[in-house]
Amino acid sequence: MKGAMQPRPFMMHGPMPPPPQQFGLVETRPPLAAMLRPRFNIPGLNPSAAAASAAGKISSTYDLVEPMRFLYVHVVKARDLPAVSPTGSIDPFVEVKLGNFKGHTSVHGANHNPSWQQVFAFSATHLQSHLLEVSIKAKDLAGGDDLIGRMAFDLSEVPVRVPPDSPLAPQWYRLEGKRGEKLPRGEIMLSVWLGTQADEAFPEAWHSDAHGAAGPAAVLSTRAKVYFSPKLVYLRVAAIGAQDLMPHDTSRPMSASVKLQLAGQVRRTRPGGPPGTPNPMWNEEFMFVASEPFDEPLVVTVEDRVAPGRDEPLGRIILPLNAAMPRHDHFGKPVEPRWYSLGRPSDDGEKKEGKFASKIQLRMSLDFGYHVLDESTYYSSDLQPSSKHTRKPSIGILEVGVLGARNLIPMKAKDGRTTDAYCVAKYGPKWVRTRTILNTLNPQWNEQYTWEVFDPCTVITVVVFDNSQIGSKSADARDESIGKVRIRLSTLETDRVYTHFYPLLALKPSGLKKTGELHLAVRFTCTAWVNMMAMYGRPLLPKMHYTQPISVMQLDYLRHQAMQIVSARLSRAEPPLRREVVEYTLDVGSHMFSLRRSKANFYRITSLFCCFAAMAKWYDGIRSWRNPITTMLVHMLFLILICYPELILPTIFLYMFMIGLWNYRYRSRHPPHMDTKLSQAEFTHPDELDEEFDTFPTNRSADIVRLRYDRLRSVGGRVQTVVGDLATQGERAHALLSWRDPRATAIFIFLSLVVAIVLYVTPFQVLLVITMLYLLRHPRFRSRMPSVPFNFYRRLPAKSDLLL
Repeated sequence: MKGAMQPRPFMMHGPMPPPPQQFGLVETRPPLAAMLRPRFNIPGLNPSAAAASAAGKISSTYDLVEPMRFLYVHVVKARDLPAVSPTGSIDPFVEVKLGNFKGHTSVHGANHNPSWQQVFAFSATHLQSHLLEVSIKAKDLAGGDDLIGRMAFDLSEVPVRVPPDSPLAPQWYRLEGKRGEKLPRGEIMLSVWLGTQADEAFPEAWHSDAHGAAGPAAVLSTRAKVYFSPKLVYLRVAAIGAQDLMPHDTSRPMSASVKLQLAGQVRRTRPGGPPGTPNPMWNEEFMFVASEPFDEPLVVTVEDRVAPGRDEPLGRIILPLNAAMPRHDHFGKPVEPRWYSLGRPSDDGEKKEGKFASKIQLRMSLDFGYHVLDESTYYSSDLQPSSKHTRKPSIGILEVGVLGARNLIPMKAKDGRTTDAYCVAKYGPKWVRTRTILNTLNPQWNEQYTWEVFDPCTVITVVVFDNSQIGSKSADARDESIGKVRIRLSTLETDRVYTHFYPLLALKPSGLKKTGELHLAVRFTCTAWVNMMAMYGRPLLPKMHYTQPISVMQLDYLRHQAMQIVSARLSRAEPPLRREVVEYTLDVGSHMFSLRRSKANFYRITSLFCCFAAMAKWYDGIRSWRNPITTMLVHMLFLILICYPELILPTIFLYMFMIGLWNYRYRSRHPPHMDTKLSQAEFTHPDELDEEFDTFPTNRSADIVRLRYDRLRSVGGRVQTVVGDLATQGERAHALLSWRDPRATAIFIFLSLVVAIVLYVTPFQVLLVITMLYLLRHPRFRSRMPSVPFNFYRRLPAKSDLLL
């Protein structure tokens, strides 16, 4: 019976076990537009229009998603509307009705010539009528809106527009009465056509499947939208010194420090010099995150420490960021410090005019040569510098089609609804948000987005959220996360379409839960092969990160500030990309301690030694003569390499080449996804999860905190023991020549002299043959006791006995 070939013990890698079906990927073959011709059966569409639709080709911009047909109605404006009330004024609005779906424009107060400029989109799969009605009504506060006029369109006469055809021009239509008669006054300008989601009117349109149950206030939050992160740059400020500082109270010594504030970022220096000096020196440098258009100034305040927790301002100056010198690389001229006059603030915040002013010396620069990190470097989506002058050209295009989702968990079960889902994708500075599909566990978006790629070693993040603004009376309602997907571009083959269902996983204090599956189509197209291959030899970050590196602690602080700026800016967009969505996408809380993540990282480290363990197992099998034929072949290979030492390095590289070819059959056929086993999320203790989701500082009781502290001490003790063992081995190696043990050092140096003489008089090949034959001797000639060199090394002293 034929079976799968098992990997040999000496192989560096073996076949990866398939992931559990519950949390694994599911490959699909959806009928994408690039593979099939459009096939639609729209009720009421005449044969000639259907033939024209089938003959047309979907734009290549949307070839990763299934084509969807929409009936678009573009309501432009109206003119010369008749009055329907005795006062002669009307508050008109337009109602578009197709079957049970109704859409409304905004109400224009007291206007006979209103302009709306609004597009309505009705899904062709949900068409319930052959007749489209467009009515202009007057708003009546007492109820029962008055009809001004109407228009009706038969779907069989609606033209079909296939992008990239020219937009359909709107036309003037005479309004009709209730009985179909033409009104003497009143016209409306609109256009009606059948199109796809590739139409330019699709993102801003009112959608019947997305807004059918949404109130007017929630319509805006359900639209598809494209956002861009603000352009971020590092501001470097060095507080050097000050002159002629005058304290408020001259009876005590002055202890001056500098407080630097940029928006919500506050940094302080240490007191400069001995207490009482009027010319303190600090020489401290700080970095801030600034965002264009640099409308936030830098506030510099010199303060005097009066008492613990109480500081009095001695002087203040407000500097615009345009005063800072821009630096695009490290080759420019050095930034010269400048003296600034400090205004002496009064109690009411105003400046007092004095005969002379205190001065402070600052050095400021806007460092455009860095890349401002707003996400972790492990799965960053953008590595370009802030400066446009030093950016590299793009190497390809990333296209992602958000097809749909299935088996989502009901997020609004207590409200009698299911889930109002939407997706957010982030790559580089570009964020995209799909429209919200209301009240369904199997939404179908079929929206496609494109990004420029500048580095293949980047990651795109796609998250799924439930829109809590639908039907909510509170403006502070938070959108609940459903799951997240990350895909590293370097793991994708170029010009291949990956269509998979990705598992959506949620880790809660109650445990790991599968919340659904997200259907994506991904394609990475390379446009510059030479530049892409050259990227693997270039630094990951811009040169400024290496010529003038930023410390790890400072980089973490700056990343947190950058996250806050991005989330604050996108939450002010219209419609807003809410703060909780941005923070979940950027993994704001990933730096917090988690025992689960610590165990996952520990097992990741131990898994790295699997290859060495396999080699040790293979070597043990050779030296134990378990397979005499293999052992004899190894002896022959070893003797050949000794006789021809010039073949050693070619043999090693040829062996690595063969290993790579052997592992090709075990390569991954799927893009990466969240691994629950690697994350240690399947069998984590509930108390560990509760600790991970606890706030900082904690809000748990003292007993629970005491138990967790004891557990942390236990885990820390084991880590401490392992680190101590590693340090002991290094100290023993150092003790060979340090004469901490005079007898051991004497023995070692005497043996070193003997070995040097033997190596000088004996051919090197002979020594290698003797050593290898001794190591590969038969087990019957081998003792089970530890060897002499091992015993000698174990007896060397370490510094562990010097610890308290």
